[in-house]
This record gives sequence, C-alpha cells and structure tokens, in this order.
Amino acid sequence: MNARLGVLVGCLLIASAPAPVQGQKLSATERKIVRYVDAHTEEAIALLERVVNVNSGTMNHEGVREVGGIFQTELDALGFETRWIAMPDAVNRAGHLFAERGGGSTGGSGVASRGTRGKRLLLIGHLDTVFERESPFQRFLREDSIARGPGVADMKGGDVVMLYALQALHSVGALEGTQIIVALIGDEEEPGQPLEISRRDLIEAGRRSDVALGFEGAIEIGTATIARRGSSGWTLAVRGITGHSSRIFSEEYGAGAIFEAARILNAFYEELRGVEYLVFNAGVILGGTEVEYDAANARGRAFGKTNVIPQTVIVDGGLRFISEEQKEGARARMRAIVQHNRPKTSAEIHFRDSYPAMSPRPGNQDLLRLLDRISRELGYGPVEPVDPARRGAADISFVASFVDGLDGLGVVGDGAHSPEEWVDLRSLPILTKRAALLIHRLTRSDPRPVRRRGEGP
Repeated sequence: MNARLGVLVGCLLIASAPAPVQGQKLSATERKIVRYVDAHTEEAIALLERVVNVNSGTMNHEGVREVGGIFQTELDALGFETRWIAMPDAVNRAGHLFAERGGGSTGGSGVASRGTRGKRLLLIGHLDTVFERESPFQRFLREDSIARGPGVADMKGGDVVMLYALQALHSVGALEGTQIIVALIGDEEEPGQPLEISRRDLIEAGRRSDVALGFEGAIEIGTATIARRGSSGWTLAVRGITGHSSRIFSEEYGAGAIFEAARILNAFYEELRGVEYLVFNAGVILGGTEVEYDAANARGRAFGKTNVIPQTVIVDGGLRFISEEQKEGARARMRAIVQHNRPKTSAEIHFRDSYPAMSPRPGNQDLLRLLDRISRELGYGPVEPVDPARRGAADISFVASFVDGLDGLGVVGDGAHSPEEWVDLRSLPILTKRAALLIHRLTRSDPRPVRRRGEGP
C-alpha cells in the first residue's frame, strides 16, 4: 500500500468509528479513566515522538537501551519495580525491560506487596525496530492526525498505548492490589539465539500470569487478534554426482543436484499448497559444482558450468503455521518428500524453531468478547477477530500455550518495516481507553487463576 492510499484508508478507518457515548454503562471510576486519557492525548503523542526519534534498530544496542530507559522512568513513576535484563554476549542483543507490580515486588515503595485482586496480567510490547543506524528513515513527522516514523506503528505506538492505559489507571488508584508484569522486549524484530535464553524471562513471566495482552498494532479500529501464525525455518541440502554433462541421467551419474532440488520444491508446492493458514517459502537457493552459503546473513555464492553436472544445492526457507500440530504435520510431509530421491542423489532437510503459534483458544474468545463489550460501551462499536492470515509472528506466541491472550491492542497504522510506516494518531486515545478498561475489568474479575492448558477442572 502506498503512503497516500494508506493515509486515506487510515482516515476512513477512524472516521467510520462511531462517536463515543460518554458514560454509557461505565462506572464512575471508568468515566474518570476515560477523561484522563482524553486530557493526556497530546502528552502521549509527545512521548511517542520522543521514542521514535531514538533509533532502536535491533542491532543498535545503545538505542534499544535508551528507549528502554525512557519507559523505565515512566513505569517507575507508576510504582512498578523495574529491571533491565541484559543478554549474554553470545546472544548479541541489548536485553529487555521488565516491570512488575504485586507478585512480591516492592512496587517502588520499598515495601513488598502482592497482588490480591483479579487476574494476573502480562502486558507485552517491544522496544526495537527494523530500522538500523544506517537507515535514512529516522525521524517522527506529524501531518495533522497522521504521523510517520520508524516504529511509529510497529510498535512504539503500542508501547505508548500500554503506558498511558496504566497511567490512567494509576490516576484513579486502580493499580493498587493488582499483579501486572510489563515485558518490553529488545529484540522482537530479530530474536537473539538461542531462544531458550532470549525468551526465557518472557516465558517465566507468562507462567506467573493468567492473561497475556499484546500491544502490537491493530489492523483496524474494530479488530483484535486471538490467533497468530507461528514461524520456523528450514534448510534443504541436496547432493549429486558431478561429471561431464554429457553423462547426466546415466546410470553412473544420475540426475544431478539441481534436478533433484527442483523435484523436491515442486512436490512441496503440489502437496502442501492450499492448506489453510499454512505457508511455506523458499527464500534463497544456490546450486552448482561449488556452493558457499552464509546462513547468518542469508547470502552466498555458487559456481557451475553448463557442461558440468551440479553437485550441490542449498535452499533456505520458512514455514508459517497456526498450531504445533499443523507445523509437525507439514514437517513430516516435507521429510517424506525429501527422502524419495532421484537416481544418484541424496537430500536432507533440517528445521529450526523460531516463533510458536498463538492458536485460537476458547479463553482468547472470552477476552475478545470482553473487549467487544467495552468498545460498545465506550461507543466505538464492535470488535471482530483478525484473520490469522493477516498477522505475522509476535512475542505473545511464546506464552500462548499456557495463558489466554489477546493481541493487536496497539495503534492503527500501516507500512510497517518500510519507509512508508505511518500511524493515525486519532486511534491512540480510542485504543488507550479500550486497553485501560480491559485491564481494569480483568484485574477486578474472579481472583481465582484461569485453568492452565491441559489441566483438569
């Protein structure tokens, strides 16, 4: 979508939202929360401009820590116990900002407190962007209700929604007695490896929570995300016997590596294509008599001649899926295809995990119904689930197997990961109000923990 069309669509999305009906079915406290958000919208936009103007490309560790420091100061002021979690040198990432109230934290007062009300919440955002120091796209630019800038939608806008929702709750004393963990991840756009280290603290926080709320951007005002596809990688290595091309297909030399790789890729296409929510892609292919591939940087070189049978092919690809069952089923079919080799060739496929799937669980539907009710009571109309085919992977997926979750609670915009990235600033107060009331009602609901996946009644 080009910038002009994107802005037009964004304006239509906001303009189509019904005008708010103040006070409809809201408690007196909730009306105060709404008024706080309205009164501090320009302040929130100023904070968004400030953090967008700090480059925090994933590999700009100083910039990621600087943005984290800005949010850390803000969360300290709300009584959260904050800590910066540095990553080991081998992971080569800046680290993460975690903040907590309740759960035995001191809440900034020096006196340990424990949340006793409602659900235990995990709020998830990220500090990094895809735009590194050398990118020409570096500054926040506002044109009336549209703002452009690196990470303005993905996802510094969502981080600001989260923060100002918490500020609104703090202004009426609604954070007291709650247990809330804020996780602002420093490497969402390019996760550090191994994931067992870079996502260890997020997973541990999820295990101490009942509900996870993700603040990645909303697709439209009237949407939220109850399911996201997972992401994993695969590498195919094919070997053949090299020799003069006049002997190809002979009993002695066989089909060569390139024809065998073509057979495998075509079989993937024929047998796996069309499965709902399953996507597989071959992103890089190198073939010839000599091949060098740098997997870390997804680049390489190949040498071959038209009169020489190619000996080696390397293919690097990706796989997206809606559940672990779908992922494992696809992998099994791909392995079976790889094993039936053309004459005098061999092939191996290796899989690597990245983001798990956020499957559409019943508890996620319950959260969506609650958000839908809040949105209607605010006068902003219904909230519908986003088709998972429209969403990529996100950090909420790492905890989605053991807590109920809802994502897409951030701002409305488009053009993420491109110099056309923009956000409609009119979505910021709308989505902040919805998020604040969602947190408020969850932290005042039945204090008994929700049932974990696989547990009995």
